[in-house]
Amino acid sequence: MEQGKLNINEWSEEDRPRERLARLGASALSNAELLAILIGSGTPEVTAVDLMKQVLKQCGDNLNTLGKMSIGELMAFKGIGMAKAITILAACELGKRRQAERAADRQDFSSPTLIYQFMRPKMQDLDVEEAWIMLLNQNYKLIKCERLSHGGITETSVDLRLIIKQCVLNNATVLVLCHNHPSNNPHPSRDDDQLTQRVKKGCDIMRIHLLDHLIITDGQYYSYREQGRL
Repeated sequence: MEQGKLNINEWSEEDRPRERLARLGASALSNAELLAILIGSGTPEVTAVDLMKQVLKQCGDNLNTLGKMSIGELMAFKGIGMAKAITILAACELGKRRQAERAADRQDFSSPTLIYQFMRPKMQDLDVEEAWIMLLNQNYKLIKCERLSHGGITETSVDLRLIIKQCVLNNATVLVLCHNHPSNNPHPSRDDDQLTQRVKKGCDIMRIHLLDHLIITDGQYYSYREQGRL
């Protein structure tokens, strides 16, 4: 350990976030304190809590923004090496996955808002376009969620045959198509419109209900059904 650096277990007891969590519960701790528990130590100049306060300040005190940082960006802070940066990003990813799993357990997907809340954690940090399908039963309960493509989304990059095959194999009677816009502009392009109509025609032939096509961004969505375009 570097001279002067204090690990959390060397702090005075009332200042130790681990002990505070054990005594008061996780909800009593600030974001910086929770993150400090993960990284364990700061630098000779700053505690782990103060170090994480610095990081969060640059993120606007927004955990969503923190989760978008790269390993290199985190390592630019003195006191954060590769292991600590990876630990922070792993924690952010677990938070996203927990959010998605809780949504899947308690919700049906009969509305665009519920679909968006479920898909946003999967797609909000992507820097390229991806297409996903959600296969539902007649009660709008999720059977399966699967990524179709990675890269630009066009009529040719999304295989309609694969969509129909997945619906049939999984006994899905309702389909939701989702893709993201890394630009954060939720409005559909001409390619998006053409893809929607192509998928709808295929679903109509197979008597599968295309419930919606959602364009996902970090904070907004566009629903073809809400806009009366399905």
